Amino acid sequence: MKDAASAAKGRAPRLGLIEFIRKVREDQLLIVTPELFGEELVYSRILFLHSFLINKPEYIEHVLLANHANYRKSHFSRNLLGPLLGNGLLTSEGELWRRQRRIAAPAFHARRTAEFVATMGSCSEAMLTRWAARSGSFDVAAEMTALTLDIIARTMFSTEVAGEIDAIRQLTDVVVKLRPSLLDLFGFPQWIPRLQPRPYRAAVAAFEALVARFLAERRGGSVERGDLFSMLLAARDAETGQGMSERQLRDEILTIFLAGHETTANALSWTWYLLAQNPQAEARLHEELDRVLGGRTPRFTDLAELKWTRMVIEEAMRLYPPAHTIARAAIDEDRIGGVRVPPGASISISMYVTHRNPNLWPDPERFDPERFAPAAVAGRHRFAYLPFGGGPRICIGNGFAMAEAQVILATVAQRYRLRLARNHAVEPIGLITLRPKHGLWVTLEPRRPGGTRTGSTGADEPL
Repeated sequence: MKDAASAAKGRAPRLGLIEFIRKVREDQLLIVTPELFGEELVYSRILFLHSFLINKPEYIEHVLLANHANYRKSHFSRNLLGPLLGNGLLTSEGELWRRQRRIAAPAFHARRTAEFVATMGSCSEAMLTRWAARSGSFDVAAEMTALTLDIIARTMFSTEVAGEIDAIRQLTDVVVKLRPSLLDLFGFPQWIPRLQPRPYRAAVAAFEALVARFLAERRGGSVERGDLFSMLLAARDAETGQGMSERQLRDEILTIFLAGHETTANALSWTWYLLAQNPQAEARLHEELDRVLGGRTPRFTDLAELKWTRMVIEEAMRLYPPAHTIARAAIDEDRIGGVRVPPGASISISMYVTHRNPNLWPDPERFDPERFAPAAVAGRHRFAYLPFGGGPRICIGNGFAMAEAQVILATVAQRYRLRLARNHAVEPIGLITLRPKHGLWVTLEPRRPGGTRTGSTGADEPL
């Protein structure tokens, strides 16, 4: 372990200040080097801001669980997403966060997820119907975004956004590509105003209009639909008996709508990328799907039997965690691994780095779903793998997201193999989420359950 003095040779000072700022704003992965993967703690300082990257499960557990009350959402997170998400679950703190979490939790219970699986399957089948007319290469990352958008709208809000998917995707792109403010990177006080770029402000206004439409549609109806929207509308404060304000409703709806589709779409995109490069893992996936499903759309009761399917997704999220970094700010002084952490210090937990730590993951760059076999999981520190975060603020929708990813992967992989298109580079970019920088362009190879594939002549060919 490095103490604060020796760790000062961390990545930021080696790059030089100007180069560091440029790279962080362009792509957060540009400041990640293989040397970081094995480090437990790295310290750097930029003007007023003390920064620590922690990369040891025990340290991560300390910040996210054991002493979580001393660490709040970083000013980077609040200033980047605050204008859009307000005080939603992703950005709120303290008692407000606890209250909103209690209200939203029933919508993400396993019983509710079971009810949603049929919708996930029908949306996936509708996408495959459209794919039947495709020829040539296409961006499957964009397709996964459109699909998960459709699913979150139907399951959480009982509405359709089919005619607005392209517009919503473009707005989401603006949000995800938002760059950190120089004021934040230099650690300037929070009371100094941050002016957001015009496209971002326009995206915020457009999303607010979308939520206003959701609210108007729901308030104009009399049917109780039992979805998250209904729960939020009906929720009452236990002490005052008051419901959520229009602003609170807006914040929670936008948070769940955006967070509920972007990360799952990215996880699936990287899963297709890795399967295309690992034919043995893909063959084992097809064997499981043929055996368990035999060509039909998965039901909720099938998910427990689709063990390899889940392991494939988990390993994809290890290598390419959709939410790649957790950022916290220390409220009071603390010590991590014997190193003093001053008040206001920035704490970064890079899942991209931790998931490649060779002390935790042998041969970490290799795609190996066996890492998530039950015995392997039981022998590993629970904070060595955290695609959904950890501690009290672990993602409320992790069960929903895993079920959704399993259903989509199983439905599509029964029908097609996805092959990487030639002459299309695949490169991760670390923005607010971890995306394929140029999309993920693929071609379709039809297959049929039972070990055959349909060639260009339409005849079945043995594998």
